[in-house]
Amino acid sequence: MFTFLSGRPSLDLTTTLQVRHHEHPRELLAVPEDVTRWLAEAGYSPAAVDDAGLRRTVDLREVVNRLCRTANRAEDRARLNDFAAGSPLVPQWTGTAVEYRGDLDQALSTLARDAIDLLAGPHTDRVRECAHPDCSRLFLDASHAGRRRWCGMTTCGTKTKSANYRRRKSAEVT
Repeated sequence: MFTFLSGRPSLDLTTTLQVRHHEHPRELLAVPEDVTRWLAEAGYSPAAVDDAGLRRTVDLREVVNRLCRTANRAEDRARLNDFAAGSPLVPQWTGTAVEYRGDLDQALSTLARDAIDLLAGPHTDRVRECAHPDCSRLFLDASHAGRRRWCGMTTCGTKTKSANYRRRKSAEVT
């Protein structure tokens, strides 16, 4: 159900509210179980989440979203720092993989730390919004040239290029 294309976990969290610029955005974190499932799919231990945990997760998502898209507001930075102040998830090596274990507060701290690392680091100017008109996904442009336009070539890039091709072919016929 969840897609992880953004290049950073904190950016993937922002995409749990899809098509933000439309009149009716699509909320993927509607109930506490959605947060538990997102955490598991993101590679974090499934944490017990209640309604308050859902609200905290959405709060962090929106703080990160605002900091990535708009001016660097002091109150959002302070809120992000508050989330990051807790203990992060603990990595556990299973012999074949690394599992990140802990509770919801540790997961939110880990996500907030990822956002701080991104926003205060050298790649903050590489955070982009997908250019497809029906997508509002934020992603980290890790391309060599730094000119990536779509969150993913297999999704929005292909749709855009196909639509442009059909438009050109239609114009040639008329």
